[in-house]
Amino acid sequence: MAEFTTDVLIVGSGPAGSACAALLSTYGVENMVVNMYRWLANTPRAHITNQRTMEVLRDLGPEVEQEAYLHATSDDLMGGTVFCESLTGEEIGRAPSWGLHPASRGERRLASPTKMNDLPQTFMEPLLFKTACSRGTEARMSTEYVSHTQTDEGVITVCRDRLSGEEFTVRSKYLVGADGGNSKVAKNAGLPFEGKMGVRGSMNIWFRADLSELVAHRPAVLYPIMQPGAEVGGIGMGLIRMVRPWNEWLIVWGYDINEPAPVIDEAKATEIARQLVGKPDLEIKLLGANTWTVNNMYATRMQDGRVFCMGDATHRHPPSGGLGSNTSIQDAFNLAWKLAAVIKGKAGEALLDSYTLERAPIAKQIVTRANQSIAEFAPLYRALGIDETTEGSVMQANMHARSQSTAAAEKQREEIREALVFKKYELDAHGVEMNQRYRSDAIVTDGQTEPAFERDPELYYQSTTWPGARLPHAWVFDKRGRQHSTLDLAGHGRFTIFTGLGGEAWVEAARLAGEELGVEIDVHVIGPRQAYADHAGEWAPLKEISDTGCLLVRPDHHVAWRSLKLVADPAAELRRVLHSVLAK
Repeated sequence: MAEFTTDVLIVGSGPAGSACAALLSTYGVENMVVNMYRWLANTPRAHITNQRTMEVLRDLGPEVEQEAYLHATSDDLMGGTVFCESLTGEEIGRAPSWGLHPASRGERRLASPTKMNDLPQTFMEPLLFKTACSRGTEARMSTEYVSHTQTDEGVITVCRDRLSGEEFTVRSKYLVGADGGNSKVAKNAGLPFEGKMGVRGSMNIWFRADLSELVAHRPAVLYPIMQPGAEVGGIGMGLIRMVRPWNEWLIVWGYDINEPAPVIDEAKATEIARQLVGKPDLEIKLLGANTWTVNNMYATRMQDGRVFCMGDATHRHPPSGGLGSNTSIQDAFNLAWKLAAVIKGKAGEALLDSYTLERAPIAKQIVTRANQSIAEFAPLYRALGIDETTEGSVMQANMHARSQSTAAAEKQREEIREALVFKKYELDAHGVEMNQRYRSDAIVTDGQTEPAFERDPELYYQSTTWPGARLPHAWVFDKRGRQHSTLDLAGHGRFTIFTGLGGEAWVEAARLAGEELGVEIDVHVIGPRQAYADHAGEWAPLKEISDTGCLLVRPDHHVAWRSLKLVADPAAELRRVLHSVLAK
């Protein structure tokens, strides 16, 4: 049996696996990716791309970030979600989504140097995979993970070439399972899960048809269709999703999970598309169709010894809120720098224990949020009068009652408006995307109190430099007047210190501590006549430390530690903190 060696073997080339590979290769860590299929994503499953994910792509390099924007549908066209009876039928209402509302747009612009966009997985995955391979990742397609065995020195993984049927082994220091919602790596690693698989049934119908005349004047990513008692069957609720404006689409249509999954051929797909679009003579080009189940399950532990899992392997949930691939890529951003530090001998292996401590709570949060977003359709169903009957004609009559000139209809319209505002928790939850705060031994708070959220933490991002939080974004300016995000000055596989005038002693402290521990630490003194200045006054109110203080930021942009002011022996303090963070 042939045998290969690498530092990190990654099973799966989806958003999580390809992001992990791209980051490891960027950090100079040898890695191999195996994918059981012959190519990458063959359907545009994931698509909403939030600012935090774009910050990861930006960290990989401006060319990666800009290529994502090149292929993406911009936030200007992501629009207000349009609830309707069909694309030619009556509108029920609209919900401003993904930063469409000016207040939300402003908050997003203040929070990050990046923009939200809609980038289907058929574009995102090749971009990440190409970045990984061009920087050194060894990739093998049509290669199936079979099993793994851990040793004191590493992991021995058995793989099968699906073309020849021959098996081979890969010896690696670490194994990463990014092999999706039916992860064999997670199963073989014995990871514990909570929740349930297969709680609802859905079908996808992917097709091309020019629908510009129906939607170009009301641009949106999602057009939820409400047709209780529809002749095409199912449960009467679904959506038409824009894949590419305005000629490529994905219909998501529910079916009764207690019944056999429907068979979707071209005739059936065309029938459903005609019903939901509302054009009896609509001709479509069917690109694909499949059925799938909604899941509500997350791993309570995301690692077993030298084996780590990420992405859908550890958080399995519906696409509500567009949290899937975003969380998957952010899993990789959390783990990759830690693996690099340990493999290069710059950190102790205990650093890797922080992966579960930091990311498992996020997995639970987004699985809960995504499933809750489905449940939060209940107020709209109730307002429309379709929640307490299964009789199609009655439901239709109740929905149409909203157009009457009666006190009851006025109340119904008010309830519909309130229900649509409530969908902000699914369609514009900036806090869910950006408020992640970590708690682990890779964070040193020194007892500093975590700031309470002043507004709803699911809806609104709140910046802080409290250790564990993501470094706030602010524009600072170099000596030629060019602007740079504070996030651009951090990351890129290195630790970073931010200080100000009077804090210059942290520069020498970082050099001494860095040399002692073999860790590269960038230092930025922000102030007049320095390399970067806070000319616009954005950084001062966000940093939450004095000019003489210090922020120590990890390679994944999260604050590892802060000192509110200059201390007597800054080098000793940095050594103490870095020994703790790096488990030295």
